[in-house]
Amino acid sequence: MMFFPKIFKCRTSCLSLFALARLKRSNKNGIAVVLALATMMMVVTAALELHINERNSMLDTAMMRDHLSAEEMATSGVNLAMAILIKDRLEGETDSLQEDWADAETLAALTSDIPFEQGKVELKIIDELSKIQINALVTFPEGREFNTPQLNLWQRFGGGLISAVELLEGASKLSSKESGKEPPDPLAIINSIKDWLDSGDDDAITGLNGAESDYYKSLDPPYACKNGPIDDLSELLLIKGITPELFAGTGGVSGLSQYVTVYGAEKSGDNKFTFPGKININTADAAVLSALMPPESAEFVPLLIEYREAKSGAVYTNNLTRPDWYRSVPGFAEAQVDASLITVASNFFRIESTAQIENVKVHVTAVVERFKPKDSEPWQCKVLNWKTQ
Repeated sequence: MMFFPKIFKCRTSCLSLFALARLKRSNKNGIAVVLALATMMMVVTAALELHINERNSMLDTAMMRDHLSAEEMATSGVNLAMAILIKDRLEGETDSLQEDWADAETLAALTSDIPFEQGKVELKIIDELSKIQINALVTFPEGREFNTPQLNLWQRFGGGLISAVELLEGASKLSSKESGKEPPDPLAIINSIKDWLDSGDDDAITGLNGAESDYYKSLDPPYACKNGPIDDLSELLLIKGITPELFAGTGGVSGLSQYVTVYGAEKSGDNKFTFPGKININTADAAVLSALMPPESAEFVPLLIEYREAKSGAVYTNNLTRPDWYRSVPGFAEAQVDASLITVASNFFRIESTAQIENVKVHVTAVVERFKPKDSEPWQCKVLNWKTQ
């Protein structure tokens, strides 16, 4: 019986070898399955990635298509606005907020008539001469001295605006005095604007509160005083004393950029130009009207606005064709406004055209001048500035 353990061991060994061989075959099959699954995952991942890339490419293409279409739609809106302005000039020589170009409902109805396949366009037209012409602060073409009526206008306007901005800033942080900063001086800012505009040398001829190149060259980074007309409102941020808050406004109070314009130049012979600086009393808002009026009448400015907007049904009741119509308003019978400061007509307008298709929106701002090349030629609109956002 001694041979039994040997036979058992041999049988056990054979079984072990068989199990090992089977295990190896099983492992090989398992590895093959794992490799197959891995390959499938790679194929699926690659296909998914390709699908995502193709989808993103299609979305980008669609977005680009919609953006180009919206840009063309916004351009169409600008062209429509220019046609409206030309039609307006053919119908009358004055400009007021009583007219179609200034009526939001009329503009909406006209844009809805344009047969766009999809999307919509919104239009807004603003009279640039409803604002204060900043270059008129200096007498051009000489460009050296203050324009006295404009200086008086700026003193009234600047004091009120700066006080309003300071009041809002003071409500949210320490006052200038408590923070160790000197409060803004309206006259100093006006003098700095004048020194930026004047075509004299780099001496601060305005006075101690002015600023010429010596001041600007001491800044980091340094730059020179322009000594010439302002071409873009953003230049105001380069002028001593004009802060971002004063420029753009703060806390719901509008800043200089909403009340000031650089447009309105007129030829003055021999390729020279001047800035009349007349403000359209028919379109100016309350802040500008307050600066135009004598101080004793400024509190009655809301009555001027009510007079401009008065209606009987759908018809405006008051005639705004004479520059001195304001004297018909209670509280203004004795008011004297310098005739060199006001007008009832304009040929400079800002057109804002916004087009939207799905989630794509394009905003075009165009400043145009309405003009007539010759008496025998039709009225036209010339683009002075164009910005797309």
